[in-house]
Amino acid sequence: MVYRVAVIGGGAIAEEHLLALAGMERAKAVAVADLIEERAEGLAGRYGGLSAYTDYKEMIVREKPDIAIITLPHFLHMTAALFCIESGVHVLLEKPMALDVGQCDEIIEAASRQGVRLMVGHTQHYIAENRTAKRIIDEGGLGKLVMINDVRNVYYFQERRPAWFFQKALAGGGILMNLGSHSVDKIAWLAGSAVHSVKAVTSHYGGKGDIEGSGMAFLHLENGVPATVSQSGYQGLARNETELVFTEGMLKLETGKALWLSSGGEYERVETDRQEPPFVLQLLDLIARIEAGDDSGSNSDAEASSDSVEWPGPSLEHSRHAVAVVRAMYASHKSGREEAVKDVG
Repeated sequence: MVYRVAVIGGGAIAEEHLLALAGMERAKAVAVADLIEERAEGLAGRYGGLSAYTDYKEMIVREKPDIAIITLPHFLHMTAALFCIESGVHVLLEKPMALDVGQCDEIIEAASRQGVRLMVGHTQHYIAENRTAKRIIDEGGLGKLVMINDVRNVYYFQERRPAWFFQKALAGGGILMNLGSHSVDKIAWLAGSAVHSVKAVTSHYGGKGDIEGSGMAFLHLENGVPATVSQSGYQGLARNETELVFTEGMLKLETGKALWLSSGGEYERVETDRQEPPFVLQLLDLIARIEAGDDSGSNSDAEASSDSVEWPGPSLEHSRHAVAVVRAMYASHKSGREEAVKDVG
């Protein structure tokens, strides 16, 4: 079966999905929707004469796709996801799942009730270097994991970033919500543990909107491993590194670029296997879940069942947890205290 896919939203991430779909045999794009008609028509023309819409609801009703990929601003994730789910359409939803865990719960409950497959696009699970690191960690040759340090520096306030990113009510937050959620996802996945509590401090010197421009957080994982997340959106050297320290060595991830391993001496580069692009792999994962009739993520029991099938991608519980951790970071900055993730509503 070839799955018919409709893309909701016409920004940069939508184009990444359309590019992936253009090279796939199991799925094909049939339509794209964006409020800006010229942008929708431009994407439709570049990717094989797709149908173009300015109203995604009209697109879903008329096209009746098998899968909808939602790439809208964060504050629209829940509304769009619920509409597609209630229409019986499987959903690949860009991260973060929603603005808060309450919205995540509404989305998860609706997917379970309607019997459709929902997956959140945490692409960290599909990047070659990350997957190789995960395999090395799980093999245990480096001993016990004792700490993780994640650092990301990127100029967040660049002119080409859409204006909604700088409004907390629309984006859910600043660099921690948008890019920090990648770090939380990566840390929890690689360590194989949820985050128990968070102590965080943010700054607000970006000069745009009401969002934070940096954040630093100490994460206490449930398995006892400590982790730090350092995110800066101000001017400086671009950097995206995750260093994992073990009792018998170290790993350093330059996500999307390289993986390095030390067994007691200098870092040596680790070769990674060739694979399909991450945006292709995550859609293939969703298709596999659809065809397996998998309900993973609707609750912890379902997640455990899903884990036994060894899906490479995130469960819905994991995606919800990433949102909860980021909300705990904001709560910690406000309170000045360490915040338990389970207490964040």
